[in-house]
Amino acid sequence: MHRVGSAGNTTNSVRPRKEKRLTYVLNDADDTKHCAGVNCLALLKSSVTNGCDYLFTGSRDGTLKRWALAEDRATCSSTFESHVDWVNDAIITGGNTLVSCSSDTTLKTWNCLSDGTCSRTLRQHSDYVTCLAAAQKNSNIIASGGLGGEVFVWDLEAALAPTSKTSDATDDDCSNGINGPGNALPITSIRTISSSNNISLHTTQSHGYVPIAAKGHKESVYALGMNDSGTLLVSGGTEKVVRVWDPRTGSKTIKLRGHTDNIRALLLDSTGRLCLSGSSDSMIRLWDLGQQRCVHSYAVHTDSVWALASTSTFSHVYSGGRDFSVYLTDLATRESILLCTKEYPISQLALHDDGIWVATTDSSINKWPAEGRNPQELFQRGGSFLAGNLSFSRARASLEGSTPVPVYKEPSLTIPGTPGIVQHEILNNRRHVLTKDTTGSVKLWEITRGTVVEDYGEVSFEEKKEELFEMVSIPAWFTVDAKLGSLSVHLDTPQCFSAEMYSADLNIVGKPEDDKVNLARETLKGLLAHWLTKGRQRFGSHASSNGEVPSGKDISARGGLTLSRVEVDGNAENDSAVYLPFEFSTTSPPSIITEGSQGGPWRKKITCLDGTEDEKDFPWWCLDCVLNNRLPPRENTKCSFYLHPCEGSTVQILTQGKLSAPRILRIHKVINYVVEKMVLDKPLDSLNSDGTLAPGQPGGQSQHPSVGGDGSFRSGLKPWQKLKPSIEILCNNQVLSPDMSLATVRTYIWKKQEDLVLNYRVVQGG
Repeated sequence: MHRVGSAGNTTNSVRPRKEKRLTYVLNDADDTKHCAGVNCLALLKSSVTNGCDYLFTGSRDGTLKRWALAEDRATCSSTFESHVDWVNDAIITGGNTLVSCSSDTTLKTWNCLSDGTCSRTLRQHSDYVTCLAAAQKNSNIIASGGLGGEVFVWDLEAALAPTSKTSDATDDDCSNGINGPGNALPITSIRTISSSNNISLHTTQSHGYVPIAAKGHKESVYALGMNDSGTLLVSGGTEKVVRVWDPRTGSKTIKLRGHTDNIRALLLDSTGRLCLSGSSDSMIRLWDLGQQRCVHSYAVHTDSVWALASTSTFSHVYSGGRDFSVYLTDLATRESILLCTKEYPISQLALHDDGIWVATTDSSINKWPAEGRNPQELFQRGGSFLAGNLSFSRARASLEGSTPVPVYKEPSLTIPGTPGIVQHEILNNRRHVLTKDTTGSVKLWEITRGTVVEDYGEVSFEEKKEELFEMVSIPAWFTVDAKLGSLSVHLDTPQCFSAEMYSADLNIVGKPEDDKVNLARETLKGLLAHWLTKGRQRFGSHASSNGEVPSGKDISARGGLTLSRVEVDGNAENDSAVYLPFEFSTTSPPSIITEGSQGGPWRKKITCLDGTEDEKDFPWWCLDCVLNNRLPPRENTKCSFYLHPCEGSTVQILTQGKLSAPRILRIHKVINYVVEKMVLDKPLDSLNSDGTLAPGQPGGQSQHPSVGGDGSFRSGLKPWQKLKPSIEILCNNQVLSPDMSLATVRTYIWKKQEDLVLNYRVVQGG
């Protein structure tokens, strides 16, 4: 189980909360495929003869997908997107309710046949939620377990029932009733399941629904099982014991010892008398809960057992795990047979008629023949062996060369996934990221547009990285990771607003070439363009003739947004147009992961935003940037330096003071300044921040004069590159390229902590 710094439940945190982050997840291909390992499977059988069965898959890419099953194909009919981290388990209860759990610490409920909209988010766990269990004949009762050692029993009818919010309830009261961004957050009543299985109702004004806590685990829980009526619950984890609970009260009844490592899978028969367990000790054990003992051990696998699926009669068990293999074992005769092997560890199994769906740490899902109705037929083909009692007996047999031959070589049906990203590198220009996926394919992403600009195929990642190196210095304004199998780009304030470029360097048409462009601001505008358009339409605002959106007052005023000290970006007055280098695809749009002042983190495609989301859903700094054109105070946007003639030069000394200019200023602007100062008869007056370099105070006192962000000069002056003398700028005795920025010179040429020193000289013949 991975650990990431996800935006999960932080209610128990004692550290001061950081400003909310905005993340966007890039999509390279067809959204109908998973791009990371599949952790869980759930089957919905049609209640109509010849009706369509559905398979639900949950992935490490943070999404679930619904597949319409036909005899020879599976078609993705919906993507369920709201979790912000790995989806670890999923169950179907009540006929049409899908419940999922995630490393984002939440459970989410969905209508199985919906368009993929989350109906409710349930928050109670303090750490990753790893497993779920459901009572097949009591559709209200489910259980969840997680890494925090917590096991909760939920009454879904109570947890999902909306009740009106009382006037004195706080926003935090809604933590168990999130309906998604922009929607009302109802409070539910507390319902306690008594030992008689009757549900008593009592309400409170200060809390939402609270599930029953099965307290007793001291370590992480990885597996749960429940009988059909919901009267018995089993759990297992890193404590190596199987605990048995009464889910109606949360009380412990039995503790079963025998495994020597983490328990990863549990199954109960319909009555709750028999229990199967699979462990990282490579053993499968059959327990009689009435006798409170292990009645059989099965040494079938050579590595951890991660998944179990039994026939309806509980006579045979299919098992899979880290040894890449799926076995079928007759629980009575102890006879086992190798059904199939794959290239990846098996994470979950789901029996479907005479086939079995196999999920692995790969993004593809396979269906194999399984003779589910009459598994005994498989043993008649030969190749079976007798399961041992001890784990080393199976391992020894494997070492001695008696490895069984799989019954099937190829699956009967495959649902392909897309390769996940396993390596990435942010390039120096801070706009491109080089990636390598599971197939070895190397690609170049432009993260300000969310697209692949070059697919290099299977080449050396390190060599391509060296080939693409540029001697440029731009502040690190974003971070990335590939924990979801695709690139996740993280923006944190105020660091994300530290990077600027000139519009000429971005090839922006219709914008003055010396305008400074803030990369994060323009990226946010591109990401939220659809949201702004929907907001205009919903609230009756009208776009101006040039297509720009109106002021954000219409949208932000309704939420009572409170802002701290900010700066207005003077170069972008009423500039709401989305420029080409920041236009995101609508055919494979990125997904946003973020949170606002209420509710917790959420995830949505940018094209699914409906315009109602406000500061309850988005970080305030994102809205203030996009709607009001305001940026938080930023540091390190200027570079201080001295400008002196080269040693031994007879060229006049232009200034003895320290100068200040934007970090992105090009050396050719410094050349223009030197030429201007040498050619003009009198010194320039100090100009405003949009002007040129200005000399220091008399006597060499530094007043940090500045060169403007757009590098413009006084009107009426001729282009300096056509005038004599011709000037070179040097640093550390190295002639600088006119296209270098001050930041690049400081990083790669100067390489010292103290203020940058530049020298100028007249080129011979100039």
